[in-house]
Amino acid sequence: MTRAIDCLVNVDFGDTKKQPDWMVRVKEDYFKGGDNFFRSPELPELLEDMDANGVERAVLIAKAGKPDGRAFQFAEARPDRFALAIGGFNLLHPMPTVRALESFARDFPVVSATVGPSFWGDGMYPPTDPVYYPLYTKCCELDLPLCVNTGIPGPPLPAEPQNPIHLDRVCYRFPELKLCMIHGADPWWDTAIRLMIKYRNLRLMTSAWSPKRLPESLLHFMSTRGKNRVIFASDYPVLSFKRCLGEAEALPLTDEVRDNWLYGNADAFFFDRKPAS
Repeated sequence: MTRAIDCLVNVDFGDTKKQPDWMVRVKEDYFKGGDNFFRSPELPELLEDMDANGVERAVLIAKAGKPDGRAFQFAEARPDRFALAIGGFNLLHPMPTVRALESFARDFPVVSATVGPSFWGDGMYPPTDPVYYPLYTKCCELDLPLCVNTGIPGPPLPAEPQNPIHLDRVCYRFPELKLCMIHGADPWWDTAIRLMIKYRNLRLMTSAWSPKRLPESLLHFMSTRGKNRVIFASDYPVLSFKRCLGEAEALPLTDEVRDNWLYGNADAFFFDRKPAS
């Protein structure tokens, strides 16, 4: 069976009483999602699904404002299977943000921080804005990867802040920062690929992308100059483990390239706490 590390898994959708309108739009207009789109799995159910599909570990999205949430509970119960990606910080309050990030990284199995430029501050702050600099600096100090949403978002939110070209200056100014573009980079795939060729500290995650929909340019990069640059994730339950890994198996990739994408690259980038190279 194919082995995988799923680097972006949601476990608390169903714990929110009312989803924001933009999230409902994503479900209905973008993913054509069914009843399972907004639900929270119980721990045994999630582990069973992972085991059935060869997912050895999963990185759970955790919200800084909910330290008692389901993601933290799962990671505490099974640290051998789960790690955390911590997000939900208010970057307009930099000192509470960096102190909280340091605290979470010390007390929980946190392997990354996350931020979505289109999803906070009314989309007014691209990643080049100095409001991000304390977060970048703290991630460098902690040797903690930072995941940044790139590409036009599914919700009707401003898209320009998520153009990966903004990361050009970020990578230049913070070469020590382990940086990962998440949710692909549509329609700026070629820009993202060119940036990964240019900067050693930059990666791309295919979260929320059906593998069969990935562009040929990215598959070529994965098989050539980018064998260690592209990382797998499903964005479960938005896309299921079964669907994503089944489609990954069907892609015309060598076993080495497929294993790097599904497992090895994530293991090296998120779990081997050394500076990016």
